[in-house]
Amino acid sequence: MPPAPERSVSAESVRREILDPDAGPDPYILRGARVRGALALDGAEIRRLVRFEGCRFDGPMTLEGASTLAFTVTDCVLPGFVAPTAQIGGRLDLRGSTITGGRRGAVNIVHAHIAGGLRLDGAHLVTTEEIALNAGGLVIQGGVFCENGFVAHGQVLVPGAELAGGLWMRGARIVVGAPEEIAFNGDGVRASTVRLHEGFRAEGRVRLRGARIEDLLTFHDAELLGVGSSLMAVGAQVEALDLRFARPPAGGVNLRNARATRIQDRPATWRAPLGLDGLTYDWMESSAATQREDTANRLAWLRLQPAFAPQPYEQLAAYYRRLGHEDEARRVLLVRERRRRGTQRPLGRVWGWLLEATVGYGYRPWIAGIWLMLLTLLGSLVFHTHTPLPNKAGEGAPFNPVAYTLDLLIPVGGLGQRDGWHWAEGGVQGLAYLLIALGWVLTTTVLAGVTRALSRN
Repeated sequence: MPPAPERSVSAESVRREILDPDAGPDPYILRGARVRGALALDGAEIRRLVRFEGCRFDGPMTLEGASTLAFTVTDCVLPGFVAPTAQIGGRLDLRGSTITGGRRGAVNIVHAHIAGGLRLDGAHLVTTEEIALNAGGLVIQGGVFCENGFVAHGQVLVPGAELAGGLWMRGARIVVGAPEEIAFNGDGVRASTVRLHEGFRAEGRVRLRGARIEDLLTFHDAELLGVGSSLMAVGAQVEALDLRFARPPAGGVNLRNARATRIQDRPATWRAPLGLDGLTYDWMESSAATQREDTANRLAWLRLQPAFAPQPYEQLAAYYRRLGHEDEARRVLLVRERRRRGTQRPLGRVWGWLLEATVGYGYRPWIAGIWLMLLTLLGSLVFHTHTPLPNKAGEGAPFNPVAYTLDLLIPVGGLGQRDGWHWAEGGVQGLAYLLIALGWVLTTTVLAGVTRALSRN
């Protein structure tokens, strides 16, 4: 049986019916029709529900500055839905529609106010320019849903939007012309949650600079294919951040000066460069079965930064301290000093090597004890096998090689041995002078290392 012929109506007649003051509160419903021409409702005050189902429009639908109740355009084909600054008193439903557009975007709801939600589930937005969905400054009380096969051939822009019900893009796909282009721009967005997850795929860069998200920002099992910075979230503030990508992003992840109460991620998806300077958090999911392995993983994570910055190490050490892992915190801070040493001038590097070799930058003071024991043993053995000469015959305490060695190594105080004896052999006397010098160096580095650690922590 051949299909029924398509019903055809003019856009002007549709406009008149929608705005008919005598229509009363009954909704306007049009199904399975072709609408000839552009449906212009700009500035109109629409007092009834409007529903288009399975229609095909020859021209764009425009509601710039209009006010309306709930507005539905489902399973339709139209060359543009343009409604900047519109006031929609219910839900805007564009599910399953194929919408094309040009310079202003396939769907343009810039600075619109929507009392309900925005449904774009299963919609296909295709632009001949750059922007598929332009929702900058959108204020909405419900959620924005772009799931169940939503595809945007062009940028999705929601900068400065206020999304009380959150943004939901599970399995959505955003296609742009090149991986260095912006696919999703949520700079400055305010939302209860943003979920770009479970099959979400952005073939360009994702930006959320300065975003404020009350609950969860998730990229769980998402694919970010943009190059440069696949994810730019500088200064973002979120309650929970889920970075468990499906695979490593094609470019870097920039979280500088971001704040998250909780972070989840996967070591297998870390890739340089990571921007972590200024990132703060209260809790991170463990990356390994043991604490020591987790610390090793996190230190590898910090090494993915493009340049050394001390704050990420201090943040990680403070986090471990809150958990009671003091040894791991000191380990992190020791690695911080090693990384810092690589940025210093030659003299600073030499001093750094000395601090690490003697006291572990103050985080391993027991190393100084080992040096003291070894030098004491060396001096005692050498001095025991040689005969000293008294500086003043018949005066002072009897010679004791251990006490004499300690008296040389400890520059403060005295055990009454160093000033009472000297050596005829040049090599033995040279060892005595060397022990005095090493004692001063050891004491200085111990004091410097411990003071450095205490002053910073």
